[in-house]
Amino acid sequence: MSQPKVAVIFYSATGTNHQLAQWAGEAAKVAGAAEVRIKKVQETAPQQAIDQNEDWKKYVAENKDFPKAELDDLEWADAIIFSTPTRYGNLPSQLQAFFDTTGGLWSSGKLANKIVSGMTSAANPHGGQEATLLSLYKTVMHWGSIIIAPGYTDPSLFEAGGNPYGTSVTADGNTPGDNIKKAVEHQVKRTVEMAGKFKS
Repeated sequence: MSQPKVAVIFYSATGTNHQLAQWAGEAAKVAGAAEVRIKKVQETAPQQAIDQNEDWKKYVAENKDFPKAELDDLEWADAIIFSTPTRYGNLPSQLQAFFDTTGGLWSSGKLANKIVSGMTSAANPHGGQEATLLSLYKTVMHWGSIIIAPGYTDPSLFEAGGNPYGTSVTADGNTPGDNIKKAVEHQVKRTVEMAGKFKS
């Protein structure tokens, strides 16, 4: 089985999806990825909005120099793992704005056959996590990419809340627990294995 290159692309306002992305990057290396890039989507919200939330303001200040996602990361990768919060059951505007720049890659077929999986979070257990992942996967289907969802392929998914579309977290201000980390690790292992098989 070939060793795929993996890009972990995330948007995070207060750190939850950043943590999921870090775990995903570590898990990808353990699962046999040839190389791993962990990149953050550019913050596009006005400073006035950010300043109204102390956690958001702190996170942005502390992570202003974190490597930014570029279109090259999508083209480079064999597998892409996205981690994003939900906004009213949709993608946040920051990630959508990044997706809106992918037209050139899409039209030249450079996103076709990429292996893609997604993770998400919301402030409460029914805050739109499944709808957000489905929204993510709609874009991916337009690209011609191949979606690898975790389904119910491991007990860790049930322990983490049982979302078959992708690991999802109730973001309550605390670091996600070991149950979530295990679900991330399983989802990433499955994604890397499928990417390796497809690349072979």
